[in-house]
Amino acid sequence: MARLFGTDGVRGIANDSLTPELAYHLGRAAAYIFGQNKEHPTFLIGRDTRRSGTMLADILAAGIASAGGDCYMVGVIPTPAIAYLTRTHHMDAGVMISASRLVSLYRLISISHASSMPMVSADSPSTTSIGEGVS
Repeated sequence: MARLFGTDGVRGIANDSLTPELAYHLGRAAAYIFGQNKEHPTFLIGRDTRRSGTMLADILAAGIASAGGDCYMVGVIPTPAIAYLTRTHHMDAGVMISASRLVSLYRLISISHASSMPMVSADSPSTTSIGEGVS
């Protein structure tokens, strides 16, 4: 699991190690985690301009919605704006789909609480539940 989960989220090459199936299950798991104390958790989803961003955002949103979450897509947006808008619009979580800082070919799906703390990291207790059943 540590190969997918970095310090800020899930990394991989779109349509290779970061598959649509993984993005869908990540969305379902996030909705489950944020929905433990709320019937319909809310997510703000943003992305950068890379080609795979639209696909990953839509599939992640489908996973969130399938588990009862509500998604608000903001499209192309700077990463800091996700944290700001998540907080000011009282969303439960913000999601940013961007390039990994390690290698430009890699993509990063970063999910953060409204407090701007990353939900997913290699040592996070929620990492195991997100990764279960996803090959």
